[in-house]
Amino acid sequence: METVTDHDRRFMAACIRYSRRHLGRTGTNPSVGTLIVADEGHGPVIVGRGVTAVGGRPHAETAALAEAGDRARGATAYVSLEPCAHHGRTPPCAEALVTAGVARVVAAATDPDERVSGKGYDILRAGGIEVVPDVLAGETAPVLSGYLIRSSKKRCQVTLKLAVSADGMIGREAAGQVPITGDVARAQSHVMRAEHDAILVGIGTALADDPELTCRLPGLGNRSPLRIVLDSHARLPLTSRLVQSVDTAPLAVATIAPASENAQRLAGAGARLIACDEHDGRIALPELLEDLAAQGVTNLLVEGGAHVASAFLGEGLADRIMLFESDVVVGANGIAAPFARAGLPASYRQSGEWQFGADRCYEFVREN
Repeated sequence: METVTDHDRRFMAACIRYSRRHLGRTGTNPSVGTLIVADEGHGPVIVGRGVTAVGGRPHAETAALAEAGDRARGATAYVSLEPCAHHGRTPPCAEALVTAGVARVVAAATDPDERVSGKGYDILRAGGIEVVPDVLAGETAPVLSGYLIRSSKKRCQVTLKLAVSADGMIGREAAGQVPITGDVARAQSHVMRAEHDAILVGIGTALADDPELTCRLPGLGNRSPLRIVLDSHARLPLTSRLVQSVDTAPLAVATIAPASENAQRLAGAGARLIACDEHDGRIALPELLEDLAAQGVTNLLVEGGAHVASAFLGEGLADRIMLFESDVVVGANGIAAPFARAGLPASYRQSGEWQFGADRCYEFVREN
């Protein structure tokens, strides 16, 4: 029976925090953290750290071992996900840990990929390394959930974000963008954008609000995700802020009319066209999510209006809900929120609650 110490929990918590560093930037690979911790006579200290590189390679273990060098021998490696076991052009990370002489590996989550699952641990044990799995596995779940869903369901994970006023509204008819939350909550929304591979809105929101959907926090300008518009008939204007900012952040138009004149104009302006299946006159969302996953999108943030939010929720495609509640009153001509906290399906459980200025944020995850 492996022993889990307080030091193990402390360093694993730090490892999981570090793994968030490249969320939304590692393509089809998960954003994994690794810490190499050695006790050289004065207590345990971090001698190497790594996170999955932008684009997905090199892996976190490779970076951490390179930084640790010879100090990795006899050390403990903390990894937020089981080290990979399959060969590519480079040896698997499990073998790299054995070669480096690491004495112990403490892991949070087991990799569901059939090429890895349990096999990484087998390589480590065969190399004489003590393996301590499932340490703070629950805490790494929010970081790895997109990868886990992509592995098991072959589609990207969907986070549905909604801001609701005190009178149950998400905006006002024909008024463009109406601020619902305050500055602190809006800043948190931009952090969420930075941690997702893509952000999606419907054409109704794109036409009414003319949003840019970029990450506008100091120092995170280069973290803007792929912006996707659900636009069945390719109506997005070339003059929209989304198109005009295509050099700042990539733009994709999901449409059932990719050959139309305006779709071709959008492509000429730099937008990527995603040809979609049609179902009941609308874009088939399950197939779109599968296509996005195949193109490297693991985590999708849906910021659409009432119709888009209702569609994702109604089709059982919202894996996570981030619901912001404000003390703002919209009043006359308000657009009613598609759902309220009390009316969510029973399959969702509340997993978090935060205060951002005058606003509260509630996180719900689907249990099935």
